Amino acid sequence: MTAAGYHRSVDQLKFRWKLLKSAYYKCKREPDSPAPTKIQGWWRYEKTMVAIMESRHPSLVGAGVNSDRIHDEGTEDSDGDASVLHWPQPCPDKSAQNLDLIIKMDPEMDSQLKIGFIGAGNMAFGIAKGILSGNVLPVNVKVSAPSSKNLGRFQELGISVTHSNVEVVCGSDVVFVAVKPHLVPLVLNEISQHVTDRHIIVSVAAGVTLSTVEELLPENSVAIRLMPNLPCLVQEGALLFARGSYAKQEDGALLRSLLHRCGLVEEGPEAWIDIHTGLSGSGVAFVYLFAEALAEGAVKMGMPSALAHSIASQTVLGAGRLLRDSGKHPAQLRSEVCTPGGTTIYGLHTLEQGGVRAATMSAVESATERARELGRKSAGAGSRK
Repeated sequence: MTAAGYHRSVDQLKFRWKLLKSAYYKCKREPDSPAPTKIQGWWRYEKTMVAIMESRHPSLVGAGVNSDRIHDEGTEDSDGDASVLHWPQPCPDKSAQNLDLIIKMDPEMDSQLKIGFIGAGNMAFGIAKGILSGNVLPVNVKVSAPSSKNLGRFQELGISVTHSNVEVVCGSDVVFVAVKPHLVPLVLNEISQHVTDRHIIVSVAAGVTLSTVEELLPENSVAIRLMPNLPCLVQEGALLFARGSYAKQEDGALLRSLLHRCGLVEEGPEAWIDIHTGLSGSGVAFVYLFAEALAEGAVKMGMPSALAHSIASQTVLGAGRLLRDSGKHPAQLRSEVCTPGGTTIYGLHTLEQGGVRAATMSAVESATERARELGRKSAGAGSRK
C-alpha cells in the first residue's frame, strides 16, 4: 500500500471504497434525488483499487480500466483537496464507466446490490443460495411468485417474498426472470414499463432468445441470457451466459461476480446456450439415469439397494471432481482405469455394445433441438403481443 502512495491499512481503504460504492448505487437507484457534487480522494482510491484488482482479475482490468486522468499525480498529498471527482446528476454511464467495471468485477463489492427474482422454482432457489453465500445480504433480495407454494424456503433464508412482479423490479438492480419459457412474454410485458437503464434483466428461461427478451423490454435495455443447472442447489452448478446487444463487459463481470459461488460460470455466444442446455441442463438427468443404472446393476449382483445407491452417488461425485480438477481428457482418465484383461475393459465393452456413447450424444442433440424449438415458440408468442 505504501508503494502505491497510500498510507492507510487495507481495511481502511476497503471501508472508504464501500462508502464510494454505496454513494454510486444510491445515485443509480435514485437518479433524481440530491446526489453528492464531489467525492474526495477518488483518484487515489481508484488507483490503489486498480492495483488490487490487477492482482485478482488482470485480464478484466487490462481490458476495461484505464488511468488516463487529467489529475497530476504529484499533487496528491491528501485525501481531500487535490483529488476531486465531480458527481453527475443523474449519473451517465459514460462518465462512470471505469467505476462501473471496478465495482462490478469484485465479489467483495456485491453487498449493496438489490437482487430480484421473478419465479420461485429450483433454479431461482439455487441461484439465490449461491448469491447469499457470497456478500449479498438477504435483506437486499426479493422474490415474487403467483402462489406461496415455493416461497417458504426463500423466507427461511431471510429473503423477502411478494406476489407482485412489479414490486420486485422497482426494488432491484438485477432481476432474474426464472419462469417457464411460455410465461416469459407475459412477465416481460407486465414489468416492461418499470424497467429502466439501471436494471440488468437476466433471463433464465430455456430456449428464450435474447432478441425475444429485448423486443419485449424498453429500447436499449440491458439483457443477459443465463442457463444454470440443478446442481446450483449445492453450489456445484455449471452456468453459461450470453450478453445482449446493450449489455457491456462490466455487466457480464457483475453477473459473474454474483454467481461465482454457484459453481462454474462461463460466458459465450448465444448460440452455445441451447447446446449448454442439452449438455448440462438436461445432462444432469442423464447422469442420474446412469447412476441409477449403476446401482441397479449392483443390486442385481447381490448388494443391498441403499448401499448400492450410496456408492453409485459417491462414484459419480468422485469421478466428476477428478475429471474437473485433473484437467485431463475423459478418455485419458478412462484409460488409466483400464488394465489389460481387467474388469473395467470388459464392462466398457458391454457398454459399447449397448450403444451408450451414441445414445448419449443423441440425447444431448435431442435436448438441444428441443431448446431451440422452445425458443422459436417463445419468439412467436412474443411477436403476437
